[in-house]
Amino acid sequence: MPRNFWMLICNSDNFRITRERGFTIQGLKSQHRRKVQRVEIGDRLLYYVSGIRRFTATATLTSGYFEDETPIWEKEGNTGWPYRMQIKPAVVLAETQYIDANLLAHRLDYVRRWPPENWYMAFQGNLHLLPKRDFFLIEEEMKKLTLGPDYRGELFPEPER
Repeated sequence: MPRNFWMLICNSDNFRITRERGFTIQGLKSQHRRKVQRVEIGDRLLYYVSGIRRFTATATLTSGYFEDETPIWEKEGNTGWPYRMQIKPAVVLAETQYIDANLLAHRLDYVRRWPPENWYMAFQGNLHLLPKRDFFLIEEEMKKLTLGPDYRGELFPEPER
C-alpha cells in the first residue's frame, strides 16, 4: 500500500510533455526539496492541470528522486524541474474526459481549509500531499470514465452470486 498520495500541479504544456513521454518520468520544482525527500517508491501521483482546472491522470512512482538539470519541461516562472522521479501511468484520461475540478472540489477534505468559493486556492503551487480518501475519490471517478458504465469500483465489489 502506498504511503503517500501526492497531487502534482502543472500547466497544460508541461502535462502534455509528460504525457508524450509516456508517463515515464516526472520533474519537480527546486523549491520543493523537502517534499521531494519524502517521496517513496510506490507513492501515488495525481495530475491537476492549473490553467484548465482539470484532473487528468494518476501515476505510481517507480523510483525515488534524483537530480537532473537536462531540460524537459518548460519553466514556470524562473524555476526549472531538477528533481526527477520515474513513474508509470495508472489512469490516464483522454482530453475529452478530463474531470472539471469544480465538480469534485466540494467533496474533498483537502480543500476544507478554504472558503467554498475559493476552493481553487488549494491548488496553487506544484506539489501537495493529499488525503488518501481524496486521492481515491478522484481516481475512482477517473476509472468510471475510462472503464465504462459497468465499472463498480475495486474497493467495494459486489458479492458473487
